[in-house]
Amino acid sequence: MVPSMDGGDGYRQYTAEPSIEPVGIRIPVPPYYRARRGDRRSATIAAVLFVFTVLSTLTVGAEFAAAYRANVGPFTGASLFGPYIAVFFHPALLLTGLPFAFTLLGILLAHELGHFFACRYYRIPASYPYFIPAPTLIGTMGAFIRIRAPIIHRKALFDIGLAGPVVGFAFAVPALVVGIATSKVVPGVEAHSWIVFGSPWLVKIFEAVLRPDVRPSDLLLNPVGYAAWVGLFVTALNLLPASQLDGGHVVYALAPERHRYFSLAAIVALVPLSYFWGGWLLWAVLLIFLGLRHPPILDPWEPLDAKRMLWAVAALAIFVLCFTPVPFSVPGG
Repeated sequence: MVPSMDGGDGYRQYTAEPSIEPVGIRIPVPPYYRARRGDRRSATIAAVLFVFTVLSTLTVGAEFAAAYRANVGPFTGASLFGPYIAVFFHPALLLTGLPFAFTLLGILLAHELGHFFACRYYRIPASYPYFIPAPTLIGTMGAFIRIRAPIIHRKALFDIGLAGPVVGFAFAVPALVVGIATSKVVPGVEAHSWIVFGSPWLVKIFEAVLRPDVRPSDLLLNPVGYAAWVGLFVTALNLLPASQLDGGHVVYALAPERHRYFSLAAIVALVPLSYFWGGWLLWAVLLIFLGLRHPPILDPWEPLDAKRMLWAVAALAIFVLCFTPVPFSVPGG
């Protein structure tokens, strides 16, 4: 989800790059680093976390599948931990969670591989994707990679930061189209659901185009549609222009001197939004914990080209299409 940048522990020097000379000032560029071959510990941790995340998303996916068969919203009549208790006694239920888990993990993996291969393109070492299993409504807290060497210039930072959301969004869109096009019409389903998932602009647009004769409150998304919804939600969260989120990387690449102000503005904006959904307050606290400052890059002087400026506009459009002020709500609550 968030490519964090830290030191090069466990890495050895690789090859030195030529010095950069912005405005006549000669600045020595530290050497790149490359991970030692056979980093088994990192691979093992990533693999174990992925397996547990597969199990947690399959468990939640089984709940989405059961609710869809019963023509009710997910978790209606069930507690948050109810699905985990059910699959403990009936492990075969995990198979019914495949559509949700496969779609969601595919979107999250695409997001992280976007970061990973962008790092590879610039010869910057990065860890394998680390998935985070969690007993939440979606079975996970997302995923992240660790960038283990300095990023050399703003173009590299921009490309690495934006690659994840763009690739993840590209995978989420067709899943959302399939989900909406094949979902059921259940009159009054939203009013009788335990929890209602918000409708970002992209969902509203596809509902209007694909199901024009159906009221959105009567459309019961299937598990694939809900997984795509989660993909949009994750994309919006990562594009928040703050701290070391993907959006924060993009802002720093565009205007390093203004990154701190954007981070502060994002935190301040989340506080009133928490009136509508309390989770925004937790995100504000998380961003404060992550800090307002961005790790420096080696060459902050090289400007971005016109093509990347257009991609920045595209990133803003993706954020607007995916963001919803009230991701989760309780009818009548």
